Amino acid sequence: MSSKRILFLVEVAIFTALAYMLDIIPFLSFKIWAFGGSISLAMIPVFIVAFRWGIKGGLLAGFLWGMLQMAIGPNYILHPIQGILDYPAAFTVLGFAGVFANRIQTAVKSGDKSKYLMYIMFGVLLGSMLRFISHYFAGVFFFESAIEGVNVWVYSLLYNVSYIIPSFIICTIAVFLLFHKQPKTLVQQTA
Repeated sequence: MSSKRILFLVEVAIFTALAYMLDIIPFLSFKIWAFGGSISLAMIPVFIVAFRWGIKGGLLAGFLWGMLQMAIGPNYILHPIQGILDYPAAFTVLGFAGVFANRIQTAVKSGDKSKYLMYIMFGVLLGSMLRFISHYFAGVFFFESAIEGVNVWVYSLLYNVSYIIPSFIICTIAVFLLFHKQPKTLVQQTA
């Protein structure tokens, strides 16, 4: 196995564990709803992997994080489709931020700070939007099973927007701050 492949696997494992830890440590994750949904920095490790390794790394880290949540918790599953959309799917799609990895790394290498920060924001926005869509449809299945007499489409929209938008804003700012002074950490080091 090549050293680059080993580095890839080690980074995915470490950042997946970090995402999970950031999501379950109480003072680092503000839980706003009883059935899930929190404002936290937990998406950042998946974005870091996606920006360093591209879509493949981001999707793998997100998938593993979602599976950890599904297996260990906290999780709230009332319907099988909701469970799949809320956990493995919603966290896997964060990895699509990696579509901007090459542009980010090229901008870092050329020293174009405004360009790589712009692509980072686009990546965080794309991942957050895709996560929202997955949670939104999961919420329709969940709330249909949990709450009677409520328009589940509107309720799921309001429920999920209430934590995804603040998480997007916080994660964008945090990723900017992380890479503002040390942009070279976004670039894979060759052996």
